[in-house]
Amino acid sequence: MEHQIEVRVRYSETDQMGVVYHGNYLPYFEIGRVEWLRNKGVSYKSMEENGVALPIVSLSVNYKKPARYDELLTVITKFKNQSSVKISFDCEIRNEQQELLTTAHFILVFVDLKTGRPITPPDYIKSVLNEIKT
Repeated sequence: MEHQIEVRVRYSETDQMGVVYHGNYLPYFEIGRVEWLRNKGVSYKSMEENGVALPIVSLSVNYKKPARYDELLTVITKFKNQSSVKISFDCEIRNEQQELLTTAHFILVFVDLKTGRPITPPDYIKSVLNEIKT
């Protein structure tokens, strides 16, 4: 199951050549993941208010072509899989011409905010993930 959201490149995200600085792709991917969850009825804010965090424990990014100032980018987030305490996503960013600019893979872990320890996802998240798997 995938979700798409558009993001326009701001001037502050680019270098002198008008190219997006490599570290600025990570917030684009974060927007994609948070909106993927929201689209499935899971608010990241309410998840944290209920004592659950979802930090990244692994990520890989492959830069294929540069994104440039004022381009409208499409961030595509795809659910990959979920294990007992982990969830993973594949992501990509395309420009207005649908050229593939960047790909990424993220692994996140459900964590109890009080203990800092990994936990299984809450039931309401498990039900969302189970619907996607079937």
